[in-house]
This record gives sequence, C-alpha cells and structure tokens, in this order.
Amino acid sequence: MLTDVLTGWTSETLGGLTLLTAAAVWGWLRRHRAARPDSATARVPAAAMPVRTYTLIGTRAPDGHPGQLVSTRPAGTIVNQRGPAGRERFELTDAVLSDGTYVAEPLNRHR
Repeated sequence: MLTDVLTGWTSETLGGLTLLTAAAVWGWLRRHRAARPDSATARVPAAAMPVRTYTLIGTRAPDGHPGQLVSTRPAGTIVNQRGPAGRERFELTDAVLSDGTYVAEPLNRHR
C-alpha cells in the first residue's frame, strides 16, 4: 500500500513539475520576445537614415520653383524654415509627390 502511494505521488509530482516548468519557460520566452524590438519597429540610427528631398508646400524659391528641403529626419518631424513671410514651421510626411519628392506640410497657415 505504501508503495502504491509513493508511486502515484511520484508520477503526479513529476507531471506537475513538468507542466510548471513548461509554463515558466513559455512565460519567459513570451516576455523575452516582447522586450526585444522587432526589426520593423527598431529605431534606425541617424547615420543610416535615408536622405529625402521634401517639397515645402505653398513656398517658392527665388527662381520660381517650389521650395525644397533635403533632410534625413523621419516623417512626423517638425522643422523651421525661413520663407518670404518669415519663419514657418513644416511637418515632414511620408506622402510622395509625382516628382518623387516627399511632402512637407505648412503648420502655421492652418489654424
């Protein structure tokens, strides 16, 4: 009778410990993967950012062409540019114009 109790207890204990260990490993892997940044969301160093040409919407250069800005800053960045009306703020976007340049939208004009 004691042998039956110990044999049953041992198998149940080993099964429970196996399940507990598996759950702990699964939880650790889940946290570890969540803490590690994905390659799509990882921040790119400034040295590796692509150089983009932005067209400053609503501005003109002295030669009559649309005003342009060359930058490595990511979309969503707000930059200050001096224009004919003084300093203006522009937000860089991911929108591409037909000439291949990106859009920089004026912020001061839209109130």
